[in-house]
Amino acid sequence: MRITTLSFLAFCCLATPVQAQQVTPEIVTLDNGMEFLLIPRTDEPNTICAGWLAKVGSSNERPGITGISHFFEHMMFKGTNTIGTGDAKKDADFRAEQKRLRDAINKAVWTTQYQRYFRGEIDDPWNAANDTPELAELRAQLKRSMETQQGRANASAISTMKTDLSKMNRSTPEGAKEATALEAKISELEAQQRASASIVKDEFDQVYTKSGGSRMNAFTSYDLTFYFITVPSNKFELWCWMESDRLNDSVFREFYSERDVVHEERRLRTESTPTGIFQEQFEAMFWMSSPYSWPVIGWSSDLNSYTMDEAMRYWNIYYRPNNLVGVIVGDFDPKEVKPLIASYFARLQNSNTPVPPIVTLEHKQMAEQRMNAEAECQPQVEARYHTVPFRHADSYPLEMLAGILNGRTGRLYKTMVDGSKIASSASAQQDSRRMAGAFSFSAETKGDATPAQLEEAWYRELKRLQDEPVGDDELQKVKNNVAADSYRGLQSNFRLMIGLAYAEALGGWEEINEQPRKLQAVTPADIQRVARKYFDPNNRSVATYLRKASAGSSGAEDPDIAALPAPMQARARQMVAQIMKESDVASLRTAIEQMSSQADKMPPAMKPMMDLMMKKMQERIAQLEKQND
Repeated sequence: MRITTLSFLAFCCLATPVQAQQVTPEIVTLDNGMEFLLIPRTDEPNTICAGWLAKVGSSNERPGITGISHFFEHMMFKGTNTIGTGDAKKDADFRAEQKRLRDAINKAVWTTQYQRYFRGEIDDPWNAANDTPELAELRAQLKRSMETQQGRANASAISTMKTDLSKMNRSTPEGAKEATALEAKISELEAQQRASASIVKDEFDQVYTKSGGSRMNAFTSYDLTFYFITVPSNKFELWCWMESDRLNDSVFREFYSERDVVHEERRLRTESTPTGIFQEQFEAMFWMSSPYSWPVIGWSSDLNSYTMDEAMRYWNIYYRPNNLVGVIVGDFDPKEVKPLIASYFARLQNSNTPVPPIVTLEHKQMAEQRMNAEAECQPQVEARYHTVPFRHADSYPLEMLAGILNGRTGRLYKTMVDGSKIASSASAQQDSRRMAGAFSFSAETKGDATPAQLEEAWYRELKRLQDEPVGDDELQKVKNNVAADSYRGLQSNFRLMIGLAYAEALGGWEEINEQPRKLQAVTPADIQRVARKYFDPNNRSVATYLRKASAGSSGAEDPDIAALPAPMQARARQMVAQIMKESDVASLRTAIEQMSSQADKMPPAMKPMMDLMMKKMQERIAQLEKQND
């Protein structure tokens, strides 16, 4: 549940402008080019929030390898030749065998199967049901190799034998003898499993957990990948060793089986949510030429097609020290940690291939675009406009424009939710990415209202912003909220660490200090100017979602969701849907633990959302445990 948890943390912690006060990290640059931002603080005694940033995300990919940055996020927890294996030589032999088999599978699919697909003979070249006999045999060999590597070679047989054993009658001498013989056979097969396995499952997690580490996680976005954990202050050297080891010696164990995990994640997060596949399509329509057009998790055919050779090329460009930044926030003495950083991370070697620039810019949109979809959801609408990237001068008045519109005292709530009562929720957002930006209005209908009514109400609000300067008092209220949010951001080492990494990846950590000042300097004239400049109908893309004729309720009547503030309800439905698809009890428990650890640091306004998520996770755990009884 790595991404799901991070989605919640990002929603709670990163949606507001970062830090208002001055943050002055000490910058350490190693000879290999890797930088570290050090911020010693004693607010949270005896703990350190530590992470490292790779300045790479889905925007650095290309068709054929979309999603590979996110895939590496999975791979980086699989260990090295030291962590995650009991026999490095045997493990390397397994990986070599699997590479040979997978390369042969890819070749067969890309040639024979793709041609059969192009001719209309099969409906999916990657579906194993359409395999030729030769391809089916290759898949079977690969499966056997992976099961043996993982110690699961006899799993099916053992499971069958245990079922048979549970049904045996031991009350007779013959039955007892047969049961004893079967138990011996099961023990023999289990011993063979242990002997053949070369993987020590989840050892990376276990080493940290046994040493008091917590909140180990990672996230990948369009422009960055960040890996982090909280460790006791006296375990900082362990962090240096563990992280430098996986940056220096990751072996991408389970490379071919992990793609199945990512496929399942994609299914749960995109294909199984009411609007997920349409949102993905809307993104691809909106971003005409830039690499933001493909999803962070990648296209399915690309997930199937990754090769180890391609992965290693990507790794050796983007995960080398000259493209990495460490972020250390917490209770430490810089004089003590700097030698440890140098000792462990200086061993990382730079690539011979420099990081290539991203040169394809978003092409100017010349006409309105529309997507009309039917889904099992409450009718809703999104209107999106191309704007500006991170640190662009106009990003600040656009952020403040969104602030004028949002919240229970904002214009959207007053006019659409509380006023005309045509919306159950309505919000606006400026999304400033590294190379481009977008401003979105989204709302969900209430009662018999239609998406067309929401859209027209939005255009009226927009015209008002274009025609009338925002009042000084109204703007000052938003500025006060910005200042309060910025102050709260400084109170948590975790939020500060995430904020620094995010700003550094998109354009420079200094923005954590500069953004609040620039937001406070925005004037009513600035807001009116950007409202007139960017919200042209020809610069607009609109997604309309109507309820399928056969669809039942979208879940809006769930009393727990209905009790939330209206602006939160749409997001809550999506997150609850993800939770109810989760089938891993351990992942759910980990997510609850992470949220609980952040409870006292969450803004009060976010507490109802967090309480709901934790309640739904507990309910899902109870469901899964009942199913397994």
